[in-house]
Amino acid sequence: MGTYINIGNEGFVSALNGEYIDKSKLISVVNSTLNTEKRFSCVTRSRRFGKSMAAKMLCAYYDHSCDSRYLFSNLEIAKDPSFYHYLNKFPVIYLDMTAFVTRFKDDRIVIHIQDELKKDIVTSYPDIHVEDDDDLMQTLIRIVAAKKQKFFFIIDEWDAICREFTDDTGAMDDYVNWLRRLFKDVNANNIFAGVYMTGILPVKKYKTESALNNFQEYSMVEPRRMSQFFGFTKDEVRSLAQKHQMDFDELVKWYDGYQIGDEPSIFNPNSVMQAIDIGRCRSFWASTGAYDAVANYIQMDFEGLKDDIIRMIAGERCNVDPTGFQNDMSVIKTKDDVFTVLIHLGYLSYNWQKDECYIPNREVAGEMVNAVKDNNWKQLINAIERSRQLLLATIHGDEEAVAHGLDAAHDENTSILSYNDENSMACVLSIAYYYAKNDYIMHRELATGKGFADIVLIPRKNIKSPAIVLELKYDKDADSAINQIKRKNYPAKIADYTNNILLVGINYDRETKQHTCIIEHVI
Repeated sequence: MGTYINIGNEGFVSALNGEYIDKSKLISVVNSTLNTEKRFSCVTRSRRFGKSMAAKMLCAYYDHSCDSRYLFSNLEIAKDPSFYHYLNKFPVIYLDMTAFVTRFKDDRIVIHIQDELKKDIVTSYPDIHVEDDDDLMQTLIRIVAAKKQKFFFIIDEWDAICREFTDDTGAMDDYVNWLRRLFKDVNANNIFAGVYMTGILPVKKYKTESALNNFQEYSMVEPRRMSQFFGFTKDEVRSLAQKHQMDFDELVKWYDGYQIGDEPSIFNPNSVMQAIDIGRCRSFWASTGAYDAVANYIQMDFEGLKDDIIRMIAGERCNVDPTGFQNDMSVIKTKDDVFTVLIHLGYLSYNWQKDECYIPNREVAGEMVNAVKDNNWKQLINAIERSRQLLLATIHGDEEAVAHGLDAAHDENTSILSYNDENSMACVLSIAYYYAKNDYIMHRELATGKGFADIVLIPRKNIKSPAIVLELKYDKDADSAINQIKRKNYPAKIADYTNNILLVGINYDRETKQHTCIIEHVI
């Protein structure tokens, strides 16, 4: 057993000794790539999405220096036809790049990595003659030629150098070139049965092409067959909630909301497990270490960026084109780049079918609001407090206060209204009622059988407040909005949730730029 080679299965043993959610079918996907043109995998996810856990699992499975059969015998992978074929069959090199970036701060970090790796590997193969000037790749070539056995190479947090070192140090280019020497060398297919890199960012692009274009990329934007193996699914969280007597609806509100590929509902696993550990839901997101970067990104001076951030905080979705991002946090050229890096960091989720991004859940929304506050966006900070007052005025039936509150929201968000359509007006209504998302689930254009209610607020479980149906009209009157609610029988649909309902009819006069409001209580 070495420091970096054949380190055994202790990392995965520790994981199994805790609360482990079975993600072992990931192994079958990796097995299908071994010794093929797809043997080079780069799997990237946000922090705290189980990347290191997966890397330790693969190490335990492939490492030929240990017997891991008993660790996997009760897991899903044991049923897979490929399970025994590759179990403990390779010498495994395992690197955790964060261990190096915390130790070495100079631009010779790649030399330090290579020297330590070569020394460890040579020690593990004392019978193989190696020249002093051999680099790591040449050393591996000599070993494979003698032993007739390929390596499996795992790099955890592969992009730690890319995140920690600026371009002017040259360390990032040295690192990418070192990876190219290892994995794009003419001998790479003969040396490695498989390579598995994991981190936050996909491989950096130079112009339009990846620096390691022989790698299969599995990212937050394009996860391919890896969607279900990182993060928790709704069924997995429901089982955890039942086991630990946690409120499943609360876990959904706080930690659900990520769409990863075709998986429509993925939870942040670290946050779910911490909530279960302490017995209640709260935000654990600040501990991810990406907060400062987010605060810097959202204050960048790109046209429409601030408006779109506000729209997403209000629960809206915004268009994004992730294809131009160079996978480099220091190279941000457009609003799309900002949104794409926030997707990779987990502050936004991505719907690939519609090329839309959005804030996934309450936990992340709270951190986005904190970032906005730190950037001194007084407009939004004040709007959040007024939103609290607006919700109270609505519940108390204060029609005049509601009308004035909507006037203020309209005036404060004139830039959003530059879109000049009814959707933008409804967006302002969503912003005005932002505070309600603490106790309510907000539905835009809720289907009711006879039409679509503009906005419906359904109280969350254990919340005693009334449901609220908001209907918006233009250049008519608030009575017509109320009449439409009744004529199309919107309350009948809401009654599936509660019989305590407020009907809120709102009219906006485009000439006077003022709102009027009528509130009726249905029991």
